[in-house]
Amino acid sequence: MTVTPMFRSLAVFNYRVWFIGAVVSNIGAWMQSTAQSWVVLTQLTDGDAGAMGVTMALQFAPPLLLVGVTGWVADRFERRKLIMVTQAAMLLLAISLGVLILTGVMTLPLMYGFALALGVVTAFDNPARQAFVSDLVERENTSNAVALNAASFNTARLIGPAVAGVLIVVIGSGWVFLVNAFTFVAMVGALWLIRPHELVPRPKMRGTSRLADGFRYVRGRGDLVVIFAMVFLLGAFGMNFPIFASTMALEFGQGADGFGLLSSILAIGSLTGALLAARRERARLRLVVIAAGGFAVAMCASALAPTYLTYALSLVFVGFSVVTMLTTANGYVQSTTDPALRGRVLALYVAILLGGTPVGAPVVGWVASEWGPRAAIMVAAVAALVACGVGVAWTLASGRVHRHESRRFALTLDETRPIDVIVPEEFSDEVAGTTAIPLPRQGEPAARR
Repeated sequence: MTVTPMFRSLAVFNYRVWFIGAVVSNIGAWMQSTAQSWVVLTQLTDGDAGAMGVTMALQFAPPLLLVGVTGWVADRFERRKLIMVTQAAMLLLAISLGVLILTGVMTLPLMYGFALALGVVTAFDNPARQAFVSDLVERENTSNAVALNAASFNTARLIGPAVAGVLIVVIGSGWVFLVNAFTFVAMVGALWLIRPHELVPRPKMRGTSRLADGFRYVRGRGDLVVIFAMVFLLGAFGMNFPIFASTMALEFGQGADGFGLLSSILAIGSLTGALLAARRERARLRLVVIAAGGFAVAMCASALAPTYLTYALSLVFVGFSVVTMLTTANGYVQSTTDPALRGRVLALYVAILLGGTPVGAPVVGWVASEWGPRAAIMVAAVAALVACGVGVAWTLASGRVHRHESRRFALTLDETRPIDVIVPEEFSDEVAGTTAIPLPRQGEPAARR
């Protein structure tokens, strides 16, 4: 199968099947996310953004609290079967939510309980799915596969919220949850069709391996510590789009369809960012820093938007910058992490990205309730600016910035410098590699382990 470099991972049968199943499942997931936010904001409360913040906090707290266990499970067990179990659990939760809403039994405390349950399942699902990408394609295509995953996710984001907004108006929010339940069948079916013998072999995890190994590995990687710090700031304060979009929709006098349209417009920029990331040979740390700064500027513009139309247009740039940052960060983490520890490192990455929400979402929701949504958006902009500052400071302190050899006032950034990795003796034999991971030069594929 001949494909363009942007879509090179789709030449792999297992990845093609996974990609198709993920698109369908993600559409349903975005439909449910939109419906859940709208139910909390308009049916279970009287426009209480704080309640939405609590719901998000409960849903995203488990990945942080269970990070050690979930990462260990993703490395220890067969990921394909593990994802089947988590997807089936999410299907049952979606059916239960839909039935309770349609029968009028749903209450805010019940919704809190379901948000927590969904968070627990997601805590095991996310690191397994993130790490499973490296089981589907060879290492030199990992960054491309991660970017295409982001494209799949944001294609669904383009379709799901808009469809959910229309369905809420036409047939009611409860049915949206039931429709989402059926979309999980696509993912489970794709997992059944995947050919296990064609999966990329991964190192066997030793029985003495410990949950803390991932933490120790990351601690020895200054570049990963910086990326994780930046991702935490955006995850905690910048990724609360359901709060931002729903409260801004109400401020502009829009209904559920207007809210769903905002989420879809955000996905236009997100999809563009993901596809451009798929074209790049490898993920670069400097792009993570630049994109964080771009996100800060875009959020400032959206906070100052005077009309619904201008706010919607600003979301294109918001989506583009945040997905560029997160997709590049994910690809960098996956492509430079030792395979034997990848599940645990990715579990920590996901926990920091999603686990920041319990910290930031209640704060952002409270600010939106007390001072309005524009003030809440500015909180996100400041957090992104701080994240960019952290990245710039580390880049300068690491000695990677030098004066240009021929241009007097120009600077150059050396990204070919090896990454110094501190590997604790007690698990050094588990890590496949040496104590330094050299990054490939421009245009050179990452070396296979």
